[in-house]
Amino acid sequence: MALTVKIENKGKEAFITLAGQLDSAAAPSFRDAVDQVFAQPEKPEKVIIIMNDLEYMASAGLRCLVFAKQKAGATVPIVLSGVTEEVYETIEMTGFHHSVEIVENYVSSA
Repeated sequence: MALTVKIENKGKEAFITLAGQLDSAAAPSFRDAVDQVFAQPEKPEKVIIIMNDLEYMASAGLRCLVFAKQKAGATVPIVLSGVTEEVYETIEMTGFHHSVEIVENYVSSA
């Protein structure tokens, strides 16, 4: 299944929803979405990446998550919501789970 990427802003929170498979062919779409979120005139106070329907994530997808964290810097938290067990294992193997907040189901504060 191809990757679909959706961006939505709710107040000061930016949501990126991923569905399908995040492999090297699909990674540029995710990276473009991250660029769009941080190119806005007003930087978001929090970026939430919804992964409930993300079936697979290759190392290229993990590099995109690292890219998002670098773009966010130290002041903008990255929250991963609805991470499947398979995707979580990929994140955990690299220790990246220490750099982001992972929740079962994000509830917006907006």
